[in-house]
Amino acid sequence: MQIYSTKTRKLVKTISRFGVDDTARSGVLRRDGRILLAGGDSGVVQAFDSGSRAILRQWRGENAHKQPVHVVRWNPNVLTELMSASDDRTVRVWDLTEDVAKWTGIGHEDYVRCGCWLPGQDGMVVTGSYDQTVRLWDTRQPANNRPSMTFKHAAPIEDLLPLSSSMLASAAGNEVTILNFVSGKAEHIIRSHQKTVTSLAIAQQGSRLLTGGLDGHVKVHNTTSWEVVAAFKYPSPILSLVVVSAGSQEEKEDRHLAVGLQTGLLSLRTRLAGTEKAKTKEKEKKMAALIAGEADEYERKQKKKDTRQGIRARDRGKDFRGEGADIIITGNDRTKAKKLRPWQRSLRSGKYGLALDQALEPEKDGGINNEEVLTLLTALRHRSALRTALANRSAEQLVPTLRWVLRYVNHARHINLIYDVLLLLMDLYSLKLAEWQESEDEEGKEVQMLVARIQRRVRQAADMASQACTTLGVLDMLAAG
Repeated sequence: MQIYSTKTRKLVKTISRFGVDDTARSGVLRRDGRILLAGGDSGVVQAFDSGSRAILRQWRGENAHKQPVHVVRWNPNVLTELMSASDDRTVRVWDLTEDVAKWTGIGHEDYVRCGCWLPGQDGMVVTGSYDQTVRLWDTRQPANNRPSMTFKHAAPIEDLLPLSSSMLASAAGNEVTILNFVSGKAEHIIRSHQKTVTSLAIAQQGSRLLTGGLDGHVKVHNTTSWEVVAAFKYPSPILSLVVVSAGSQEEKEDRHLAVGLQTGLLSLRTRLAGTEKAKTKEKEKKMAALIAGEADEYERKQKKKDTRQGIRARDRGKDFRGEGADIIITGNDRTKAKKLRPWQRSLRSGKYGLALDQALEPEKDGGINNEEVLTLLTALRHRSALRTALANRSAEQLVPTLRWVLRYVNHARHINLIYDVLLLLMDLYSLKLAEWQESEDEEGKEVQMLVARIQRRVRQAADMASQACTTLGVLDMLAAG
């Protein structure tokens, strides 16, 4: 989990206190900024102190989620209360002071991937699931674990956004449905995206609805007529978006649009205001003067203006902290893609045998790049393609592989991988070894010679291991005495 500053656009904190095989799937700060909630693939819901990164509480075990948690949300009215929704198809409400869930909702038939508290309705929770339903729950009574209302959609629910105490926007497929809980039906359906809508946000005090989708578009809709009034295009599919406000509670205005992309980048588009806006206009004037060939005249006028106002110097070339349109936060820097080696291109194309031949080819200095061969063999083993890469080879094609095995068979760090390679070679070519022994083929004879040398080297290593065990036993006895 990473926390960024909207003023400096820099990483403030990283919280990585998850399991080795765990992946963080959801996170949200409490409105006072002191506690961060997080859920992950392990099903554990955790509460962190956002200052010290300490784990304040974990909810796990028999009475917790058993599958990944993609949704955690704070109760907007109660500081210690929160909700979570999981792929185990349950919805739970927790209290920071208790180890067991206060309430558990049962009814969804597939993964629950989105949810929220309904504003102005104490204890009411709404969830969306891949079973294509939106369900409204009353969590005030522990015994009432069934939904109060259910709305059926035509596609899995990707995101929910409360618009008021009785209105809700739900994203399903490439449509956004406006639900009315009073009338119990859909009031309007927005069809402005070509692909699945993945995220929703509200802006300008409820007068604008923002939608982001896998088509890379962010659409801004008027909440009166639901028409598109603005749009932004991003270079890759959008997975999440949020509008960040600034200022006091009375004069709060939308300043930042944060968009998470499938490529791992976080885009921060900032709305300029006040002195920042004035400086941006000044830069535009300077650029226009430069294009028109009047840069010297513009500089002379600007210098006189600065002198009259008593300005010693202007911060030329410096950006305002946290300001500037269309900012890309480089928390996950993507360097220029490296040119792929021939064996890497063959591996990606599924040509496993060719990839092995290319990796075993000697380089300019006459040697084989051992790290590349190890990387390839490990990748083939993970893909269960090691047998495919080694099969159907002639004696001539087997020689480079056997030479490599002979060279590294006694290296302890490679023993497990080489053991798998040797077992497959013996299984695939045990019958052919006898044929090559009887033939006059030079490559066949070389294969026989390499196999014999590998056998001797393995036997020597086994003898040394036996002697090492004997020596270790003697040392243990001396240490005990």
